Amino acid sequence: MSHLSIDEVAEVVIMSKLEFISPEGLRLDGRRANELRCIKCRMGVLTRADGSAYFEQGNTKVLAAVFGPQEVRRGKGKHDAAIVTCEYDMATFSTGERKAKSKGNRRAQEISLVIRQTFEDVILVDQFPSSEICIYVQVLQADGGTRCACINAVTLACIDAGIPMKDLAVACSAGCIDNVPILDLNYLEDSARGVDMPVALLPKSDRVVMLQMDYRADLDTFKNVLELASEGCKKIYEILLQEIRRHHRQLAGLE
Repeated sequence: MSHLSIDEVAEVVIMSKLEFISPEGLRLDGRRANELRCIKCRMGVLTRADGSAYFEQGNTKVLAAVFGPQEVRRGKGKHDAAIVTCEYDMATFSTGERKAKSKGNRRAQEISLVIRQTFEDVILVDQFPSSEICIYVQVLQADGGTRCACINAVTLACIDAGIPMKDLAVACSAGCIDNVPILDLNYLEDSARGVDMPVALLPKSDRVVMLQMDYRADLDTFKNVLELASEGCKKIYEILLQEIRRHHRQLAGLE
């Protein structure tokens, strides 16, 4: 039997009209509609970066590194605030099929822009005039929700680097399949061509700093999916706080 790529498997799933939610309310991976995938995260995983973090959500795994704030060369950037740059890359082995490197392609540029704009809004850039903060993100394994996982990893990396922020930027996706709102879509669910809404918010103020949506939805569906994504962000926020506390205890020699 020949091996199928992830894209080919997704196409088979769509063409076969697979039941994404069972009559018992269970999804293909056994989760309820409002359940997150298992999350693991770790700060300070790279010694040569000013800040770094690993973030895993289900089978999606990403690594983030932050350098700075550092002085920029004369004539580059702003004099009254730090500039934020972001480079996003997807490892060639991340999807289980051979592809050209994502660096420089359209999707990579779009996700780089989303991450950069999110953290331009969150980082207190005016505290670092004539400086630069460089963000690097690599997707090690992709199974849906990569941009949200990247934002969460960068948030932890910024904390590790000691970069002041208005609040933690926390991201989660939600969607709607067969008129049922579902939280934290994996790749097959994302491929069902229903509503998919990645959201990033600042939990303390409930302010949304990033929102995207694939496919149109009526107002009620939009509100329900946004509310579910926001609830997911708040659940992830608690997980990030646990890791931040653990990391600080470790740095203080208490762990």
